Order: sequence, then structure tokens, then C-alpha cells
Amino acid sequence: MSAGLRSARTARGWSQERLVREIEQFARRNLTDVASTASLRVYVSEWENGKRTISDRYARILRQLLGVTDGELRDSDPAPVAPTADGYDDLLSRIDSASSVSESMVKMFNDQTELLRTMDRQRGAAALVDQMSGHLSALEDALNFAVLPSARRPVALALAGASTLAAWQAIDSGAVERAWRHYELAKRAARDAEEPMYLAHAMGEQAYVLCEAGRPALAVDLVRDAQRTVGQAGSARLRAWLYAAEAEMCAHADMPDDCRRALDAAMAVIPPGPEDRDPDMLSIFLNGAHLTRWQGNVLALLGEESAVTSLYSALEVMDPTFVRARAGLHADLAQAHLTRAEYDDASTHLRQARLLASRTGSVRQRRRVDVLTARL
Repeated sequence: MSAGLRSARTARGWSQERLVREIEQFARRNLTDVASTASLRVYVSEWENGKRTISDRYARILRQLLGVTDGELRDSDPAPVAPTADGYDDLLSRIDSASSVSESMVKMFNDQTELLRTMDRQRGAAALVDQMSGHLSALEDALNFAVLPSARRPVALALAGASTLAAWQAIDSGAVERAWRHYELAKRAARDAEEPMYLAHAMGEQAYVLCEAGRPALAVDLVRDAQRTVGQAGSARLRAWLYAAEAEMCAHADMPDDCRRALDAAMAVIPPGPEDRDPDMLSIFLNGAHLTRWQGNVLALLGEESAVTSLYSALEVMDPTFVRARAGLHADLAQAHLTRAEYDDASTHLRQARLLASRTGSVRQRRRVDVLTARL
């Protein structure tokens, strides 16, 4: 219990006093009663030292503030789940219910995923942890009791898309084990749905977990395996995304020639025009402007001074609703200016990146800002 709350708090750079203030502000925003400031200070200390159990009411607040699941917050194994079907009557009832999942219900699942995706890119992942967990549980439940392929495939496809979103949110919240498990779920669902594009996308994103864990060469191998998995059957936008992901992994793995080849391949296949969504691959946002920003990020990782030009071009046209991505872009610009020893410019962009990372509660972006700040 103590380790879970403490690690989630410190990952955000919050003191115990800051956590108390955040609890009080959450209570005011949501018209919820909490203890006095003095009592909350005692509670936080005792929660972290294992002297007081976190009540369900406070756990609900802390999950949304810190973007962690209940098991991560309490630093314990999830509570045993009661059997989902008790006896043949209940089992058959669940099977009948799953087999009758209609197109409108699958659309409802996908609409919910899209709503969570929109909220995530504007507000960050932390406040959505409970909604995302409930959404995945409902999809898994529908899939577990669906028998025939005609019933399973549309639900499995919806689960694959939702799981990759949940995994990326977990990465952003610093919960890498949860992210890995969600990607494994997404891959299983994509195989069940017989959708190689969704499988390749889950593999490509999972490579980021390996890279950030210090295994960039293995991440390169995984992205390339994803490319082989989808082959030419994937849409042009997905193939561009996979090439760009490969380039980024190669930059981290100190493979500059491979990195540049992958960047060139991405630029060669990205569809023209401003459209950034693919009707067959809604999990990806990518067009020429986005790819220019990505190119700048990769060139900055390689230490090339030309990265600044690409990054400022991307900043001019970036959709303002992509708040967390904008934090990453400012961090990219800071890194590019540091390469050129332009420390005042780097400091300006780091302030913007830190502000936006705090706004979305992004542990991942905040850690990057801290690393870059140490180079000033």
C-alpha cells in the first residue's frame, strides 16, 4: 500500500503537501467532502507508511489524480474475482447475451473508445483510469462469452483498438507493466479478429515499452517484425507509421544509417493531404505535418542541427487539441536547441513542455523534461 501511493506521487514530482492540495482541489471541483487539511496531511503520511488503509472513497480520488489502477495504488495483487458464471444456467445466459451483441452495440463500444481517446489527448490519461478499466472489462466480458467467429470478430477488433489506447495511457502514466499487459491483450484480440493491421500496430507501440526500458535494439526487432506481419496488406498510413517508429527506435539504438533509411521510407509512403485518420486504422493519427514533427524528433535524437527547422514547421500547423503531443514537441525543440548550444531557447521550450506535461499529468513527458533540464 505505502509503496504504491508513494511511487505514484513521486513519479509526478509531487510532495505530500502537493498531494493534499490536489485532493482538496479535486473535492472542490467535484463537490465532494474530504477531511480538513490537517487531517489529510496525517492521512497521506499514514497511507504511505502503512499505518492507515486507503478507504474506497479516497482511493477513487487518488486513482483519478495519479492515473493508477486500484492494485497499483494499494501496491497489492488484485482482489480475487468472483466466478463470472455460476452453473450452467448462468453460463448459457452469458453466452446467449454475448452472441446477441449487435452492430449497434459494437458501434457503441467503438464510440466509447473514441471519446476516451479524445479526452486523453486533451486532458491526459490520469483522470480516465477508472473509465478505461471499466471499458476494457466490458469488452473482455463480451468477447469471453462469444462463441462463433461471426460474434467474436467485431468485439475482438473493438477490444484491440481499446487495449492499445489503454496501453499508451499506461505508458504515459508511468505504469509500464500495465502497458505491457494491455499490449499483449491487444495482440491476442487482433489475432482473434484476424486483423493484421491492428496486430502490427500493437506490436509497434509495444516496442516503445522495450525502448524506454533500455532495450532499443530489441525494440527495433519488434517493429520490423510488425512490418513483416502486415506486409503490403497494411494501409499506406500504417506502413508510414511503422517506418517512423522504426526510425525512432533506430535512433535510440545508435543505428543512424538505418534510422535515415526508415525516415525516407516513411516520407515516401505517407498519403498526401491533411487527413490524418485511416478508416481501417482509427488508432493512428498521421499525416505529412505529423510526420514532419516526428522527423524532427528523430533528427534531434541523432543530434542533427537541421531538426529545428522540421520541428518549428510542425509547431506552426499542430492541432491545439493534441495537448500532450504539443508537450512532446516542445521537449523535442528543447533537445534540438541543446544540440546547437542555444540554451535560452531550450529553456523556453522546456518551460512550455513542463507546463503542458503537468496539465495532462504525463509522467512520461515529465521525466523527459527532467532529463533535458539537467543538460542546461
